[in-house]
Amino acid sequence: MNNGPTKYCVLGAGSSGLTVAKNLKEQGLAFDVLEREDEVGGNWYYGRPASSVYASTHMISSKRLTEYTDFPMPADYPPYPHHAQVWEYLRSYARAFGLYEHIQFRTSVERVWPADGHWKVRLASGEERVYRGVAIANGHNWDPRWPNLPGRFDGTVLHSSQYKTPDVLSGQRVLVVGGGNSGCDIAVESALHAARTVHSLRRGYHYVPKFLLGKPADLCGERLLRWRLPLWLRRRVSGAVVRLAAGRPEQYGLPKPDHRLYETHPIINTQLPYFVGHGRIAVKPDIAELAGDRVRFADGSVEPIDLIIYATGFNITLPFIDRDELNWRNGRPELFMNVFHPRHDRLCVAGLIQPDSGQFGLVDYQGQLIARFWRALDDEPATAGRRPAAERFRKLKSHPRGDHGHGIRYMPTARHLLEVEHFSYRQRLQKLIAQFR
Repeated sequence: MNNGPTKYCVLGAGSSGLTVAKNLKEQGLAFDVLEREDEVGGNWYYGRPASSVYASTHMISSKRLTEYTDFPMPADYPPYPHHAQVWEYLRSYARAFGLYEHIQFRTSVERVWPADGHWKVRLASGEERVYRGVAIANGHNWDPRWPNLPGRFDGTVLHSSQYKTPDVLSGQRVLVVGGGNSGCDIAVESALHAARTVHSLRRGYHYVPKFLLGKPADLCGERLLRWRLPLWLRRRVSGAVVRLAAGRPEQYGLPKPDHRLYETHPIINTQLPYFVGHGRIAVKPDIAELAGDRVRFADGSVEPIDLIIYATGFNITLPFIDRDELNWRNGRPELFMNVFHPRHDRLCVAGLIQPDSGQFGLVDYQGQLIARFWRALDDEPATAGRRPAAERFRKLKSHPRGDHGHGIRYMPTARHLLEVEHFSYRQRLQKLIAQFR
């Protein structure tokens, strides 16, 4: 092992940071986990500043395709667990693998930078530490993206990350902006509590019911992937099943999709078409202008509005490290597998993906690969005539461009900067991990 600091640093004790820490521990690597809150959970720690979940939030991916690779969610959890259950699952994971003793809570990080072949970390307290390497796991669903719209609005404005309970909707004329999963969930909740609900959509989307043939929809899709059906046939089969189960969006009064199935992040929602079809949600196009207590839309219609909730996504923000150190390109860090820096061997970002299914298990595989690579860097001798696994991987990661859609061409929007097709992405991680065994 080289001289210098022996500890690694994991930034964040959310779902991504925990599994990186667990895998570092399994590889016998020393590490600290730095967490600014007083508990683990990150986004699933309801009510904390960095948490975007609201009181009624349930997972939109099934528990079986979300859970960690070696820690199943409890059998008595429903197929789509509530956020409180997810948080308890993460706490149980941390307890089961002895991670709490490695976590330093109420510890904020101000800056991370390279120094003399290692990494320096400055805390909010002013303390500076030197680490062998850094795994960034601060999440990417915490810095709200606000739209830039003409005019002025005199009512109340919230981002979806600020919305928590439906009492703010009661008796209000509510406009929800954005057709992602959060926007659709909040529009449905508004339909139950508000005086009127308007939903502004940029385009038409494909809506997948949460259950198909009595099973979570993503488990049905997983079966088609395991059968190795080509993309065109999966589109045809999945489209037919969804139409049979739920009909077409335009039959309910929703705009017709302007793209093929899979080309946008999946909208998993059974109730939105239902409430649109019952007149409880009025669908409008893009906003043309804010006009005091009214909003004018691109089709010329005008609605009186009391409350706007912008479900417009999040910026990719890592505020404590210079973008130059993260190979920032085209709005995001350009990293091998969205994880590994092409030049810095001991700088990684975990969880910087938006998969079309569950995330925890995928990041578990990321953590396994990070830990094995770092272990190999520390241990493998440079033997003449032999290319150790670490050296092979170092060469591979120096070319970070890759097709994480596995043939799918995602819509060119900020929402899809981190999109990955989970099945092929998982398979590639597994193959890369196997090279270190």
